[in-house]
Amino acid sequence: MRRSLFLGGVALAALSGPALAEEAPAGSTYHAAPPAEIIVTAPFQRDRADVLSGVAILQGADLTQALRPTIGETLARTPGVSATSFGPNASRPVLRGLQGERVRVLTDGIGSIDVSNTSVDHAVVIDPLLADRVEVLRGPAALLYGSAAIGGVVNVIDKRIPRAVPDEPIHIDAIASYGSAADERSIAGAADVPVGKMIVLHADGSYLKTDDLRIGGHVLSRQARAEALASAAAAPDDEIDFAASAALKNRLPNSAGETWTAGVGAAIITDTGNFGIAYSHYDSLYGVPIRYATAPGQEQEAPRLDLKQNRIDARTEVQTGGGILQTIRGRFGYASYRHFELEEDGSIGTAFYNKGLEGRLELVQADHGAWKGASGVQYFSRDFNVVGEEAFLPRNDTRQIGIFTLQQLDFGRLKLEAGGRYEHSSLQGKPTVDQPQFADTRRSFDAFSASAGASYGLGGQWRLGVNLSRTERAPSAEELFANGPHAGTEAFEIGDPDFRKERSYGVEAVLRGRGDGYTFEASAYHNWFSNFIYEDRTGAIEDGLPVYQGRQADARYYGFEAQGSLDLAKVGAVTLRADGLADYVHAQIKSVGPAPRIPPLRLLGGIGATSPKIDGRVEVEWTDDQNRLSALETETDGFTLVNATIALRPWGAERPLSFAFSANNIFDVNARRHASFLKDFAPLAGRDFRITARASF
Repeated sequence: MRRSLFLGGVALAALSGPALAEEAPAGSTYHAAPPAEIIVTAPFQRDRADVLSGVAILQGADLTQALRPTIGETLARTPGVSATSFGPNASRPVLRGLQGERVRVLTDGIGSIDVSNTSVDHAVVIDPLLADRVEVLRGPAALLYGSAAIGGVVNVIDKRIPRAVPDEPIHIDAIASYGSAADERSIAGAADVPVGKMIVLHADGSYLKTDDLRIGGHVLSRQARAEALASAAAAPDDEIDFAASAALKNRLPNSAGETWTAGVGAAIITDTGNFGIAYSHYDSLYGVPIRYATAPGQEQEAPRLDLKQNRIDARTEVQTGGGILQTIRGRFGYASYRHFELEEDGSIGTAFYNKGLEGRLELVQADHGAWKGASGVQYFSRDFNVVGEEAFLPRNDTRQIGIFTLQQLDFGRLKLEAGGRYEHSSLQGKPTVDQPQFADTRRSFDAFSASAGASYGLGGQWRLGVNLSRTERAPSAEELFANGPHAGTEAFEIGDPDFRKERSYGVEAVLRGRGDGYTFEASAYHNWFSNFIYEDRTGAIEDGLPVYQGRQADARYYGFEAQGSLDLAKVGAVTLRADGLADYVHAQIKSVGPAPRIPPLRLLGGIGATSPKIDGRVEVEWTDDQNRLSALETETDGFTLVNATIALRPWGAERPLSFAFSANNIFDVNARRHASFLKDFAPLAGRDFRITARASF
């Protein structure tokens, strides 16, 4: 009944008046992108300088250079972002040391409707090859998309539902790339065809295939190798060859993958609006790197995941022209998802089924002098089931409804902002009679979150901002109901059905400035958590797997991000520019110790030259050791990567064809991210030469 009411509401909004073309900066055309100074992830667009938290944007040539098969690796070089790096096919963003349920990954403002938040071996069902722009937001703006997004929001924006009418008989975007480290071959394309003056038809598709990833040294970390060699000496007759595992080098076994997508869409667009709908299919088969047994009694599996999703999206926008409401905007997504975790003989070990629906209705107020704002309602439902001998969750349902608002006062030099969200969540575990390890549990939560902040113009183009926030998050079904082995992560996961709401108080200060030939942006933050949910590796072994027990405690997270650029010289049309970034997060769980999987200090600097037809850049990324460890974590060695890129526009920036060449990890370093569950068994890519061609015409 709720689904029917929501769909009816969206349809009514679409038909209640002519559809409104989105307020777009000079960027909704097919041959230009929104300026990097404009943030589009919000009910109304805002200048980047006014956002009261750290923000990152990837688009255009920067996005082309950064593209990788996963959204996590695509964003891994942006400030404050690391990645789960569970092999080359399943890598989700880690924001300020927070991951999983605390980071929302969106496609055009709606969740990916997959199970990537459930476990790090599950891929995000979003194809970076089809992205036009990616925005990363933290702070007050994230409240608009769910109270779970304490870490932040990653919004991937594409053209699957057209936003404008092409001024040509057909518009085509295409991209093709090759990466040597995994023999990665990918191609993607999209076409938009105007039918008359108001209707646009869209079609897109992509294909990606990779072999096992080439790495810069041993598969196992030095600590894991030492343990495996000790086991080989102590138990030479064990059925697992520990010495062979310790000797593995150069290739990451069971990391190959193949993915294809297809989508169609259509939109009605007039001078006053739009209404569009799209269907898409995602199909992927990929391997999960092996968590090798390093001691007798441990399990060692090489699962592959066979993943499919069918999805329907709709978007509408109506300009009322009234004195109270300026715009009514609706967004809707529904997806049917499943993936099978395959045994080495190809049989299905565990099956995951998920049907999800998410919808938003946003009301944008008419501007009244200095005051502008937007409010809305959001509904989310998920029916999730895990079937098989290694089902670590019972069948469960989640329902959420949220009400939110964001209000701004702009007095020129002084800008004020406040936001709030109320969210009701109900979750139920529904075990079958043959699942005595699970309880038939129903929980409901009411979460209240709010933020307030201000920014002040210091003169010139410099602005200082501060925001305060109080957030509440309901535990997820996985945190409440898990109790069993999970082959993908090779862990025995145990939740707690008695978990309470997670609360946090936060403060963040942001300084941004720009001038003739330079830019600078820095943010510092501190968050105090109560009832913080974390996974504690207990040291016990169950079903041959290490046990991870969910627990709650108080915690503190604080850190900073900074980035900037400086023009060093100009010679004719050539500009020589230096740029850099730094990020750091410190996380402590009270009476326990350091939080697990926290990225260490990172510094990245580069120097490059830009001109109308060619850009070149060399960068060095230095990551510190991580020796602040939670119980049973191993230390992660620091590393230094050297990368170089060249971008070519043979016929100038105004022409549709460009090429990008890059050499990554030039010195073939064996690097590991501390944020990864699998970091002792799955290094990052070794030396990787990449070439990408992009066309838009």
